[in-house]
Amino acid sequence: MRFNQIKEILKTKTVGIAGCGGLGSNCAVALARVGVGKLIIADFDIIEESNLNRQYYFQNQIGQKKVSCLKGNIYLINPDVEVIDHELKLDSKNIPEIFHNCDVIVEAFDKAEMKNMLIETAYDHIPDTPLVIGLGMAGWGDSNSLHMRKSHNIYICGDEVKEISDSMPPLAPRVGMVANMQANTVLEILLNDQ
Repeated sequence: MRFNQIKEILKTKTVGIAGCGGLGSNCAVALARVGVGKLIIADFDIIEESNLNRQYYFQNQIGQKKVSCLKGNIYLINPDVEVIDHELKLDSKNIPEIFHNCDVIVEAFDKAEMKNMLIETAYDHIPDTPLVIGLGMAGWGDSNSLHMRKSHNIYICGDEVKEISDSMPPLAPRVGMVANMQANTVLEILLNDQ
């Protein structure tokens, strides 16, 4: 399939991004570059200097809201992408409302309890929507341990082992690899029936 054909298909698709940090910002940018038609992004956080080691933001954006900066950064890359931004903390009540029309949802949270909440909420309220999650991207090296595994309607990207901690921080290379693995998995889902 040629890139023009791929773009024609993708411009009709909607992808939800739950969280706009290391995984979410990089995955959203990758999807914008290939021409996904609509991105629905949600996060409540602001950009801190410590985020710049792995997130798709810039020095002059420190102190600003992640969703509005990511929306602006995406428009600089591809102004044809429609970006719907929600500046809020996602929970079991607003997730079904925000992401109900998505073809795929990308989970991009830092905390395990938020990942679990999204998985449970999606399973209960929008079970037919594929969910692409990131699990195990801390540290550096060991690139061959990263993989994608499908379990029902959930696609797990990462090594599923290395949790973020003080001695195993999230760093740009592995976080970026998993974010792009998530974006690649989204494309696989969206283009699979073509």
